[in-house]
Amino acid sequence: MTSCTLAANETLTKRFPIVIWVVHVALSLLLLGCANPPTQANRSVTLSTDTLGPSAIQSIATHSLDDIGASGFQLLPVASNAYATRIELVAQAQHSLDVQYYLVGNDDVGHGFLRALRDAAMRGVRVRLLVDDLYTTGEDPILSLLNKHPNVEVRLFNPFTAGRSSTLSRFLLELNRASELDHRMHNKMFVADGAVAILGGRNMADDYFMRRQDGNFVDLDVLAVGSIVRQVETTFDTYWNSAIVYPLSVVVDAAAVPNNPFDAFEELTSNATPAPKDNVPEPMLRYARTVQQLRSGKLELTKADAELFADPADKAARTGDPSMTTVRDHFQATVGKATHDVTLISPYFIPGKAGVERMKAARSRGVEITVLTNSLASNDVTLAHLGYSRYREDMARIGVRLYELSPKLTHDRNLLGRFRTSLGKLHGKVALIDKRYLFVGSMNLDDRSEYKNTEVAILIDSPDLCAQINSFLDFDSAYRVVLSPDGNLQWRAWNGDTFDHDPETSVLKRFEIRALRPFVPDSEL
Repeated sequence: MTSCTLAANETLTKRFPIVIWVVHVALSLLLLGCANPPTQANRSVTLSTDTLGPSAIQSIATHSLDDIGASGFQLLPVASNAYATRIELVAQAQHSLDVQYYLVGNDDVGHGFLRALRDAAMRGVRVRLLVDDLYTTGEDPILSLLNKHPNVEVRLFNPFTAGRSSTLSRFLLELNRASELDHRMHNKMFVADGAVAILGGRNMADDYFMRRQDGNFVDLDVLAVGSIVRQVETTFDTYWNSAIVYPLSVVVDAAAVPNNPFDAFEELTSNATPAPKDNVPEPMLRYARTVQQLRSGKLELTKADAELFADPADKAARTGDPSMTTVRDHFQATVGKATHDVTLISPYFIPGKAGVERMKAARSRGVEITVLTNSLASNDVTLAHLGYSRYREDMARIGVRLYELSPKLTHDRNLLGRFRTSLGKLHGKVALIDKRYLFVGSMNLDDRSEYKNTEVAILIDSPDLCAQINSFLDFDSAYRVVLSPDGNLQWRAWNGDTFDHDPETSVLKRFEIRALRPFVPDSEL
């Protein structure tokens, strides 16, 4: 069985329920794909420094920071503001937009974002769009039409070169590259005019910005200006020009693109609708004003020292290389220095035996550890919860404060977002260390992020930003998982409700987890 059938711990599993997954594996044993990647002849090398120049966005960054060698940050926890901020930066860009995402959805948010990039290109802005190829099924026409614009280039990370019409056919026709295709780019970065960057957990799709009807993610991005942005741009350039990244034009048949690409793009994306009006809860209003600040010419920033960490683009090919330092290595080194407390926020939290031992050692030093992750009810990847559930009791026994997000409580409290008819799911990837260091980015705390996916994260030395996050962390939207007097797990809600099994789940769902637990190793999650 190849783990690419489970790839990426984000949304593939919900698109492939377990029955389809089993059928997929069975078919994979009968068919042998033999596609090969295309050639990379005549691919151009471009750099972020090629387009640097004075711009309105650069003026805003300079005016907002008043220290040329420093960095400044603003948290973006409010989904509507996080999306509107990106669109505003695209609208104000004059020179360049460098955009790197794991997923750009074939939905309202994805189409609206791509249309904004198209509009910027029509103004003369150079647009470089780098997307992982795992979730581009059905998007070849839109991306190809956008790519036809002379100021736009779209590139794909580790692309599928056969069977592009469906996710299933992509895997089946390229089984000879199964281990290679299991390596995905999970990074999320956005840079406007080389002056303002956004990093964090959000992909560009509806459920990351409270636009879905059934379920939406609680997530966090960070806006950055100053010297740290140069590090972001350098990282983008490294990925953009890496050998595992291919121009879209050599992967997708250019003959399939209509002769009138601009009209065709307009038609295919015209269904994008404006974001609904968002009545932001009063405690979160300070985090919903970034667009107004950009238009006024000055951002409200927290000045801090910071460092960007990024995995090498060829991470999977270098597995076992002792010289390779990963984002996870930097994360563990930072957390390992904690002296007082650590708060870990991760949607897919699979610590493994080694992780539990590290937590046990930290607890023996008197370090308080708090974990917020998804419950079985809120987890969009059932198999990821399976991995987490193996270590839940061990963590509770050593005194880790465990919290699991409740879809219902999150919806009812509405502090973490206006969910309307949908339910809440956790997607943010954040660590707070000693109330001083903030680690935020794309990395999940699981084996896939450690060994297979590429990740990017930023470490910020800022007690102020840590205090801000602690001010809106809503543990009352989660169940506290503890050991009952008889030694069994127990889930407790803030209102006193207590459960002796995973709340808000069916008997069948809980049975599924128990039945699969012996058969799926952590490395496949």
